[in-house]
Amino acid sequence: MDRIFVGSDHAAFEAKESLKEYLSPRYEVLDVGTREATSSNYPDFAIALVKEILKNNSRGILLCGSGVGVSMVANRFKGIRAALVRTPEEAKLSRQHNNSNVLCLGGRISSEEKIKKIVDVWLATAFEGGRHQKRLDMFENLGEEV
Repeated sequence: MDRIFVGSDHAAFEAKESLKEYLSPRYEVLDVGTREATSSNYPDFAIALVKEILKNNSRGILLCGSGVGVSMVANRFKGIRAALVRTPEEAKLSRQHNNSNVLCLGGRISSEEKIKKIVDVWLATAFEGGRHQKRLDMFENLGEEV
């Protein structure tokens, strides 16, 4: 069974719990937090998820109110290609062209049903490589040098 990491802050806690239930028959779902809907800080959970992704060469899903905050935090780490996604088509392209390994979603922006559709497409889509790999290579080390 494939492993998927999930994490959220309080703003997307309910969406994350619903997503875990939806994915658990098909995936080993590992939750990095939050464990309750009380106020929390999204960077804590984004950082925890990123560490697991890098350690396990896996993929993960981060949620916060808008998805913006968790995507900003995740993309600070070398080897992470976090995609803030609002539609199934964006999910597909983020995998095909950008080899995204972290999917970022807004629990206050997208309905739970739309989140499930986006996640299904993202998990089912493979990276195309080729010309897209060349483009990824062009920015892989940015931030380490000026």
